[in-house]
Amino acid sequence: MPLPQMRYRDNIKKTVRETFGGLDLRESAGDGSFAAMLNMSSRHYPLLSPRERRGRVGALSAPGGVFADGELYTVKSGSLFRGSRAVCDVTEGQKTLAALGRFIVIFPDKKYYDTVGDVSGTLEQHYAPGAGRLTFCDGLYAGEPAKACCVVTDGEPFPFRAGDAVTFAGATREKNNLTAVVREIGLGGRRLTFYENTFDLGGAAEYTEPAAVTVSRTAPELDFICQNENRLWGCKGDTIYASKLGDPFNWNCFDGLADDSWAAESGSAGDFTGCISYLGYPVFFKEDRIYKVHGAKPSAFQLMASAVAGVKRGCGRSLSVAGETLLYLSPSGVMAYGGGVPSPVSACLGEGFSDGVAGSDGRKYYISMRRGETCGLFVYDTERGLWHREDNSEAIGFAYLDGLYMLLRDGELLKLTGDMSGLARENAVPSAAETGDMYESLPDKKGLTRLQVRVRLEAGAALTAYLSCDGGAWENVGTLYGGSARSAELPIVPRRCDRWRLRLEGSGEWRLLALSREYYAGSSR
Repeated sequence: MPLPQMRYRDNIKKTVRETFGGLDLRESAGDGSFAAMLNMSSRHYPLLSPRERRGRVGALSAPGGVFADGELYTVKSGSLFRGSRAVCDVTEGQKTLAALGRFIVIFPDKKYYDTVGDVSGTLEQHYAPGAGRLTFCDGLYAGEPAKACCVVTDGEPFPFRAGDAVTFAGATREKNNLTAVVREIGLGGRRLTFYENTFDLGGAAEYTEPAAVTVSRTAPELDFICQNENRLWGCKGDTIYASKLGDPFNWNCFDGLADDSWAAESGSAGDFTGCISYLGYPVFFKEDRIYKVHGAKPSAFQLMASAVAGVKRGCGRSLSVAGETLLYLSPSGVMAYGGGVPSPVSACLGEGFSDGVAGSDGRKYYISMRRGETCGLFVYDTERGLWHREDNSEAIGFAYLDGLYMLLRDGELLKLTGDMSGLARENAVPSAAETGDMYESLPDKKGLTRLQVRVRLEAGAALTAYLSCDGGAWENVGTLYGGSARSAELPIVPRRCDRWRLRLEGSGEWRLLALSREYYAGSSR
């Protein structure tokens, strides 16, 4: 009588991965994530591939910043450059730039460049009559006689404009040491007219000041600046400042009008660490607070605070908007802020980062930051929620024009995204991706019987695979060369192991299409 056929089982299991995540440095990182990367990206997600080749714009000596406002501006060798032409002299060092209408302002120099008139100058003006004297007198305002409203110089013309707020200092009559707004200018610029009874004439129709009086239009010292609703906003220490409406030259106009300047102290501990315009509001940051300024005019401005994670000190340049979300480096990592409570997005990278400088191409957030002595350029894909690491680039500035530009500390200006026409591009990009420890969700020993990597390589590309078992040395298990889509079967591992890692090192264009492995379970010893 026939016996029943026995079922054959080899206990071999197979796992196939066709969707690949990003960088994840945690021990609990899941299958499909990577523990180390070099020049990898999500541009072909769900596949893994190297980043795009960068374009080289040029090298800047003594770099100080990069800025885009219809054109690309750079700061180098003590000058602001519009394209290849120097347009404004500045001191050497890191600069903060912002645009308001036709003007680009440069801090901490307090300089400006008029992009329409193609002229530059200083935001501040300081006037002293030299060998001359200032006479305070009665005069005419709006064509009508007015008392104590004019100042006349017998020296050079005043360098001010109607609407400027100017400060008098050094007058023997203490009441005349004040700040007032110029209403009219006459006598070829040698007479300034103010509101009636602005000055103290001691009961006379005029008097000539015997002391050396200075007249100044000043701008505050600002660490961070931004443009919002036709004003420049900035902060220094615990104080927030706003310029006069549409006027980057005036920060001390307090007439009670809708176009006035504005200033306020937050009253909380610590200095401001950054600012940006976001969702129609000027937003200011401390390490432990976020402040938004509400209101449409100075008399209605209100400073609203939230006690949440703010910008880490020294990381004010990490503020950038990507995917309609504001991202920045906080003391506990990169945060995503949508106007409410910020949420962390960099738990997979760990903590301890500093010196964050960031930019965005609209969807991806690029941040150069340092941990210990090592600097790295990390990219966050806001659509996928994935992080990738590119290289050790140390950026000091980003700007977006027809693509994203990055300025490195050594002066190299590179284009990361967008049209690269006319630029010298990198050769084949070196790249690498290393998995974390793979346990196959089994507590016992196990053996790999087959490991298959499916990749697509362009002509000239190459990819080498390395395998490490139980933390041992890396073993070269095969190399592929470009030309067409190919599969590679890696050798059978002759011994059991508790865990293994795979490292792929490539050059040129390649894509990881799939990773499959077959394994069997062994004993617990």
